[in-house]
Amino acid sequence: MKISCLSVASAQNFPTPSAQSVLIIPFVPFTSNSVPKTGHVALDQLCQEAVAHRGDTVKPKTEIVLFHAEIGRIVLLATEDCNESLSQKRLGHQVRSAIGSAEQARVFLPDFAPESVADFCLGVRLSSYSFRPYWNKKSEDAAKILTKLEVFCDDPEASAKAEAQQAHLASGVAFSRDLISEPPNVLYPETFAGRLQELEALGVKVEILDESAMAELGMNALLGVAQGSVKPPRLVSMHWDNSPDHAEPTAIIGKGVTFDTGGISLKPARNMEEMKFDMGGAGVVSGLMKALALQNAKMNVVGVVGLAENMPDGNAQRPGDVVTAMDGQTIAIHNTDAEGRLVLADALHYTNTKFKPSAMVNLATLTGAIIVALGSEHAGLFSNDDELSEDLTQAGLACDEKLWRMPLHKNYDKQLDTLVADVCNIGGPEAGSITAAQFLQRFVGETPWAHLDIAGVTWNNKTKPNAPEGATGFGVQLLHGWLQQRFSK
Repeated sequence: MKISCLSVASAQNFPTPSAQSVLIIPFVPFTSNSVPKTGHVALDQLCQEAVAHRGDTVKPKTEIVLFHAEIGRIVLLATEDCNESLSQKRLGHQVRSAIGSAEQARVFLPDFAPESVADFCLGVRLSSYSFRPYWNKKSEDAAKILTKLEVFCDDPEASAKAEAQQAHLASGVAFSRDLISEPPNVLYPETFAGRLQELEALGVKVEILDESAMAELGMNALLGVAQGSVKPPRLVSMHWDNSPDHAEPTAIIGKGVTFDTGGISLKPARNMEEMKFDMGGAGVVSGLMKALALQNAKMNVVGVVGLAENMPDGNAQRPGDVVTAMDGQTIAIHNTDAEGRLVLADALHYTNTKFKPSAMVNLATLTGAIIVALGSEHAGLFSNDDELSEDLTQAGLACDEKLWRMPLHKNYDKQLDTLVADVCNIGGPEAGSITAAQFLQRFVGETPWAHLDIAGVTWNNKTKPNAPEGATGFGVQLLHGWLQQRFSK
């Protein structure tokens, strides 16, 4: 989609009306001069009369559809006050809904500061996302997309500059959503790693470890998950070092199980097709790294993703097996469907020892228990550091990617005890999300660390503001905002 920021005065010369274009005029009802002046006398009079005629029936989210012979279709869109970034992005979603199937649109945003215009445009971009590479026989109407948006504002030059940065963030979110949406016969560890290697063209240093390299490092926890699949695993590190003071990197780690059958502890068949998004954490890390590179962000960030496919063939890991993780801890496998924590165990230790980060945040679609606890409104947050936890929570609130902190406590560790190894890979039916986090904590040492369990928020079964049905990319905006604050201190 091409977005142009233009001066309000330039909007007086309207193009020839087209069925594929629409003019959107947002306004806050019940305020003085609520409908903005466009400079087109006939249009301004038409809008004022239409709003006055509707009177008290005009509530926020009301759409008044008009038609003008010289202009074409017009939508007066009643909104709430847009006085913060989050409400401006939501206005973008509301406008995108009002645009419908039109391929081109114009929007009036007088009195919007450049940053507010950019946040609005980000909302439009996020709400316009669709994943359609495999649509061959869908109707033409269903395939129409918004290709051109003109935004009329008071400071078009500054607005365009701010919008370009937000467009890069939207590209990162879209990359994450694309990866999560791909079918598992297309996206598996080798092809996933190949797509990440393309980030080198943006200046990201990418290193890919194959099966033999991981074996040499002793990553038997990750390798054990992958041994039942004909698709070999990969571990990919992506380093973006553009910090003027060469600060210690901040590390973001993602679980990348490209398809999860559960292994020998086979999942029920119902909804198993959804397990293609068990690599959601890795998808978020990938999208974040792309956004930082596109923005030329002044940061030192390393992203690490552990990629494996969990399958149940004759060579698959068995319940009862014992594996030795990279850090030397032995792990008794009691359930092969508790595989994500095994992938992360080696990825966390590798990241901590190789890059020596100032903090680590990992993301994973780790447990169904977090969905029982929090549904699809919040991701679970577990952390060994109060300041880190609070900073992440505030960053989530600012972009509507909400976190809810869950407890960590040594008393839960006894659920991971086993007679045959240092630790068991599952803690039983109680407090499943907490015991999973307790397991991960054993592999982070003293480094400030947070674990985000995003199992309930990675995929939408219905459209939400700025997140259409399907993959959400939850976490890209959150971590982007958090990193901006972290590196600006």
